[in-house]
Amino acid sequence: MRYWLLRSEPDAYGWDDLVRDGGTEWNGVRNYTARNFLKEMQPGDRAIFYHSNIEKAAVGIMTITRAWQPDGDDGKWASVAVEPVEKLARPVPLEAIKAEPRLAALEMIRQSRLSVTPVREEEWAVILEMAAA
Repeated sequence: MRYWLLRSEPDAYGWDDLVRDGGTEWNGVRNYTARNFLKEMQPGDRAIFYHSNIEKAAVGIMTITRAWQPDGDDGKWASVAVEPVEKLARPVPLEAIKAEPRLAALEMIRQSRLSVTPVREEEWAVILEMAAA
């Protein structure tokens, strides 16, 4: 199993929308690096749902339920299917993520413009620890 972080603006599509819908197609990603990460995802992988722009916090955990498929008519983009697993006990804000030395190499910090990034297993454990504190 691999771990990921997927970002969405909560006023466009947030955690509550995902829970209400019971799952969604994670599409509309138009960055080549993020697209390549989507193509690496497999069913059963886990992902952090991160609210960008407004809240700037990790808020929930999702599971990847279907590997990538083409997104759009030209076939050069990708999407995956996701479902909610659980809301984090407490959101983990970006400031806390940046302040945690064990997360210094987290891809979302190093490549802050990407909406899809991998999360190493040890980073995943730190984020969950922070959400439970």
